[in-house]
Amino acid sequence: MSRSCELTGKAVLTGNNVSHANNKTRRRFLPNLVNVTLMSDALGQNVRLRISANALRSVEHRGGLDAFLMKADAAELSQRARLIKKQIAKKLAEQQAA
Repeated sequence: MSRSCELTGKAVLTGNNVSHANNKTRRRFLPNLVNVTLMSDALGQNVRLRISANALRSVEHRGGLDAFLMKADAAELSQRARLIKKQIAKKLAEQQAA
């Protein structure tokens, strides 16, 4: 499993540890990933995702998983998140048509 957020695309960054003597050694900056279960109102089911803590705050701020995915750019989303977004869009289109 890659170390990247399924919703925002945040991934590992690299840089240097710099000592007091100005020695530089390579290091990795890992994203703060958490496993969460989010409720999709449109689909009526729970969705398990591995997202960053920052993305979790964004989901709650935008009003839930459905609202976040509808506004999100598909290029940033993981394959699973794109599939969920497509399912939600289809379900919302059906509800508006009815």
